[in-house]
Amino acid sequence: MSAPSKTAPSKTAPPRAHGDSAAEVEVSPPHLLGQGFRDYLRYDVRLHHEPGGAAETSQRDIVVGGRVVAVLCFDPTRDRVVLIHQFRLAAHLATGLGRMVEIVAGRVDPGEAPAAAAHRECLEEIGIAPTRLEELFKFMPTPGVTDEICTLYLGIVESHALPARAGLAHEHEVTAPFTLGLDDALALLSPDCVMNGYTRIALQWLALNRPHLAQLAAKAKAKAEA
Repeated sequence: MSAPSKTAPSKTAPPRAHGDSAAEVEVSPPHLLGQGFRDYLRYDVRLHHEPGGAAETSQRDIVVGGRVVAVLCFDPTRDRVVLIHQFRLAAHLATGLGRMVEIVAGRVDPGEAPAAAAHRECLEEIGIAPTRLEELFKFMPTPGVTDEICTLYLGIVESHALPARAGLAHEHEVTAPFTLGLDDALALLSPDCVMNGYTRIALQWLALNRPHLAQLAAKAKAKAEA
């Protein structure tokens, strides 16, 4: 009787092996189509779908978003998540629900470090500064339309000091900070409850990492005190 064959243990490929990679592409200099709060650019693109294969030529339009930051603000002492209400015209036009539930977010100014921008945006949008910041990850919310790339932070805050209103008057920005317990915050992930992608991404991270919040808060504290 022959010996049973031995199956080699399966090996999981590192995440990067299945992740984003460089494309074989030639991109023209940008042509400015319009200027406003964000510039609108057009590019001529020659893309090879297969390595060494024939190239397909097309035009692609991009809204310049640049670097932005977002902060999931959390009070570990009170187990509260800090969110804001803010009016968004696009949401009003698309769904009729223009008073959105959001996390802190905003653009990184030229020459500004992302962590400094995250600190500033917290002051502007919730009226208090984070005592500590921990970088979580980067993501592109809508790469089919804009080059906007966001760095998401966990911000440790003391929520008892929240004002009723915040925002920058010269930007016509009005925000209404509020807090929710962890269970109520995660309940916002119910279908169609909140439509803001930044908010959903941050809350999904919170759902996955809830058991590690205390450890992450302690890590951010140690880094801030180093």
